[in-house]
Amino acid sequence: MHSPVWYAAYGSNLCAERFACYLAGGRPEGASRTYTGCRDTSAPTGIRPVLLPGSVFFGGVSRVWGGGMAFYDPALPGPAYAAAYRIKAEQFADVWCQERHQPVGALLPLDTIVAEGDWRAGEGRYDRVLVVGFINREPVLTFTFGGLRPPANPPAPAYAAMIARGLSHAYGLGPGAAVTRQRARR
Repeated sequence: MHSPVWYAAYGSNLCAERFACYLAGGRPEGASRTYTGCRDTSAPTGIRPVLLPGSVFFGGVSRVWGGGMAFYDPALPGPAYAAAYRIKAEQFADVWCQERHQPVGALLPLDTIVAEGDWRAGEGRYDRVLVVGFINREPVLTFTFGGLRPPANPPAPAYAAMIARGLSHAYGLGPGAAVTRQRARR
């Protein structure tokens, strides 16, 4: 089992305060959902900006924010701006469950995922787990749509603002530059 791992967040989880709701539980500013948190609520032991090959687009309909959700597509031209959080493998599995509106506690076949680089739990939103690189020999993982690409849909203002806030923190961008980069990825 690979632990720790790096979780590459490219949507609202770019914002560390928002991501903390997945780890410790709580309701992010502007969201309609309260998260249960992970079985292990400890904070990340590292965080850093990362550029992923591919790009982020908005599609489908978010039950938390309204509007489109952020999805990562490694086949699109990039790069995709992300924040990598160094967390325990169990925490990554619990974040993945919460993103999929499932109870925490699932086990992911991380050895298989790391060996193959691409694994699908199904055809739904965020059902695909990808290895997008390594940091100090520790895998960098993210998740995205598992089946057909969701139809394009712009993000809700509160969701877009949370992503822009995360881009500002992770990359030191001013609010205007963060919004410009975000819009360029739509």
